[in-house]
Amino acid sequence: MDLLDVIRSRRSVRKFSADPVPEELIEKILEAGRWAPSGLNNQPWRFAVVTNRETVTAISKLTHYSKVVLASQVLIPVFLDTEKSYHREKDIQAIGACLQNMLLEAHSLGLGAVWLGEIIRSGAEIRSLLHLLDSLDLMAVLAIGYPDEQPRPTKRKAPEELLVYKDS
Repeated sequence: MDLLDVIRSRRSVRKFSADPVPEELIEKILEAGRWAPSGLNNQPWRFAVVTNRETVTAISKLTHYSKVVLASQVLIPVFLDTEKSYHREKDIQAIGACLQNMLLEAHSLGLGAVWLGEIIRSGAEIRSLLHLLDSLDLMAVLAIGYPDEQPRPTKRKAPEELLVYKDS
């Protein structure tokens, strides 16, 4: 599939089948995130992979999107390693690129995924649950699985609505 087709056809998936996601697909998603650009190539992202149902259930209690979390087969919390950070805003932007790479790879593999951002308010609790260092700031959680829904097409604003300047 052409990259632009992958980008245009990717949608947030919030309903998943009970089919397990093979380890090799999880590794491909992590690999896509690993290759995101970052300032000074500091690669400030860190990943956790959660498939244990007890841990998934515990995480589901820390978000308004508990149904999405419970339905997923894999959770990938993504953290900013503050000890490796050289410029917080740039590093957060890099993690956004990392997350997008992971979402696009999941889609290209026939998986569904959604970027959960509201859950960052529970970052300390998730760090504690996973026994992680305080130097890891939760940036998002990706909920992943085989889609059990057909997300509807979305519209985008016309380029002329978004363009604020163009030399002629």
